[in-house]
Amino acid sequence: MMEALLRELAPQVLGVLVRRGNDFAAAEDAVQEALIEAHRVWPTQTPTEPKGWLVTVSQRKLVDAHRSEVARRRREESDALEPVPGPTETGDDTLLLMFLCCHPALSPTSAVALTLRAVGGLTTREIADAFLVPEATMAQRISRAKRTVAGQPFSTGDIAVVLRVLYLVFNAGYGGRVDLEAEAIRLARGLLRESDEPEIAGLLALMLLHHARREARRDEHDAIVPLDEQDRSLWRVEEITEGVGILHVALAHEKPGEYQVQAAIAALHDDAPTAAETDWPQILAWYDDLVALTDNPMAALSRAVVVCEVDGPMVGLRAVDELYGALGDHYRVDAVRAHLHERAGDLDEATRLYLRAARRTTNSAERDHLTKRAARLRNR
Repeated sequence: MMEALLRELAPQVLGVLVRRGNDFAAAEDAVQEALIEAHRVWPTQTPTEPKGWLVTVSQRKLVDAHRSEVARRRREESDALEPVPGPTETGDDTLLLMFLCCHPALSPTSAVALTLRAVGGLTTREIADAFLVPEATMAQRISRAKRTVAGQPFSTGDIAVVLRVLYLVFNAGYGGRVDLEAEAIRLARGLLRESDEPEIAGLLALMLLHHARREARRDEHDAIVPLDEQDRSLWRVEEITEGVGILHVALAHEKPGEYQVQAAIAALHDDAPTAAETDWPQILAWYDDLVALTDNPMAALSRAVVVCEVDGPMVGLRAVDELYGALGDHYRVDAVRAHLHERAGDLDEATRLYLRAARRTTNSAERDHLTKRAARLRNR
């Protein structure tokens, strides 16, 4: 219980300190020291205002770093006393802290790492483990990110950038001891508590609707299981229900955005009892909206697969051909064309394209999946 409360309050307290003009790295160190102090004191002397207590202790830690030895001795004499709660903070500074962690001066990978460290409360080791990089490498990345945002204005930024970073966290998936999908969902919930922006709700709904299928996405050998072959009894109904409910609230604002539309597509997939009962015409209509909103060639490529389901594989192939100029020679084009040729009955061409896509992807799970599909066609 106390751990959950401290994890929730830590980014809020850090946000207060940074907003007051303190150095980001120094403020984070002070918050960590205050959390250690809370673990020592709270089990026997729980403060009436936990956040105010943490703010006061953290601010004291910052001041102590600059005081003389005499001042430090005076502080030590008063350590046994419960800190007087700091000035009332009526707003939650977590949102502003997320804007700072997602500052446009940072690269996407640095923004993700700093967000997980400062807002998510993960240790450097946990973040490094999740992204399968050495801890020292991740520590350097986070340190550089802190230096970059040091002195930057602590103010409202572009919410689209924050949402993009959260979606990057979610798509990093699971690695090591940390479930980044669950962490992204937790952060999105906190963000939604601070703002009624429909796209925040859309992103949270999208992540819930995808996370609901988590247990069915891999088989016992950790191989990818395509959506149409997944065991739908493994899908989490409670997450689907929650995601659909949040999506309905978002769409009621009548301010459609990319994440809301993607969530609507995911909801239609999750709503189908079987792959054969998927409402493909409705999904195609949503994809038309998505392409119009984003002008994203990858969204248009996914739309071509849906066109195949509605109008047949040859129409889908023509839709892919129209994207050649936008996507060029991308391996995903080969993979989609392979699928469409397979649906059209041209197994030789499908096999060739699956193998070509497998050779060109850098993702080992995708490479194995594409190779297996090619092998299955050869056996047929």
